[in-house]
Amino acid sequence: MITFATEKGDGKAFVSHGPGYWSDVKLELWNDWKWQLKNRVTSLAQLEQHVDLSEEERSGVLLSGDKLALAVTPHFFNLIPRDNPEDPIRRQVIPRIEETGVSPYDMADPCGEDSHMPVPGLVHRYPDRVLFLVTDRCASYCRYCTRSRVVSGVGEQELHTDFEEAFRYLESHTEVRDVLLSGGDALIFSDDKLEKLLSRLRAIPHIEFLRIGTRVPIFLPQRITPELCAMLRKYHPLWMSVHVNHPRELTIEVKEALERLANAGIPLGNQSVLLAGVNDDLETMKTLVHKLLMCRVRPYYIYQCDLINGSSHLRASVARGIEIIEGLRGHTTGYAVPQFVIEAPGGGGKVPINPGYILYHDNEKIVIRNYEGKIFEYPETGNENVQFAPQQEYHDEYLYS
Repeated sequence: MITFATEKGDGKAFVSHGPGYWSDVKLELWNDWKWQLKNRVTSLAQLEQHVDLSEEERSGVLLSGDKLALAVTPHFFNLIPRDNPEDPIRRQVIPRIEETGVSPYDMADPCGEDSHMPVPGLVHRYPDRVLFLVTDRCASYCRYCTRSRVVSGVGEQELHTDFEEAFRYLESHTEVRDVLLSGGDALIFSDDKLEKLLSRLRAIPHIEFLRIGTRVPIFLPQRITPELCAMLRKYHPLWMSVHVNHPRELTIEVKEALERLANAGIPLGNQSVLLAGVNDDLETMKTLVHKLLMCRVRPYYIYQCDLINGSSHLRASVARGIEIIEGLRGHTTGYAVPQFVIEAPGGGGKVPINPGYILYHDNEKIVIRNYEGKIFEYPETGNENVQFAPQQEYHDEYLYS
């Protein structure tokens, strides 16, 4: 099914928007991932060929180029309507003047990665796992990128990963059992280059499994070739975290790409970022998580947007995230409910944030409420003689104290 990005819709259907603005391109080129990379939209002139920019967007393109590069693959650009600057897809990838401002809470490195980097490009912040920053380039650039300081080649820092030093570190640190490849995006590597990296990591005996964090299946589904999937399946256990924020991003091509990965035995989880004007409402998020399950992707995390410089216009409230989880938990299948987390600023790691289901807890019992607001008591283990009521119609002292 072919539709155009100017059509209105709730994103529930899987549709194709290609070749769209590139209708004169031969199909074999359109489906070539290297052609997609070479023909990304990267300039104001290219944007203005297809999109009626607002003043905020035009100024953002002109002034934010020293923060994070502009680049959008043709596939993803076709999701952008010509005449709506508040469109949720458009807000994610087209710069706005707000990026040049800094709120009192903004930080260059909100996750504290630089301070947990024992060797260049390797972040060891959790006891048994590491983050391996293998490149500073992506297929397209999200305007809220946590690593905008090093990603895209125009930020305030440069990424200088020392691969051999990183391998030596991993070989000597036997507590590390899990390596996450990120950056940038490792899937923009050629099959050969990526395989050399995976095989070197798999040769380290104490590394039990590998992960790849990627937005390529969404920005560049053409990259997920049968040849890539055949190569990846040689390095199991291999997991993959993809990044989808809005249900319209799940096109026919993306669904097929994700299915190829799943058919190669790769467990897939999704990590969304809660973004103002993009997915900060219950119906959008419910549509997204339902479509993800249809693509055989488990909704894994919803991140509160990190306090990255210039992102305040995209940050929704924490309260909104809690409301969304409240609206999902119990109201749809548990597989569709992600964990809402905040990356504690400065390097504190992921902290789960949940609605207040625990109303009271002591050494005798715990008082809880369910998704309907009904109140229940459960006895604490080791106190079999305690009197308790399995369900209470109401418990004012717990609800309002």
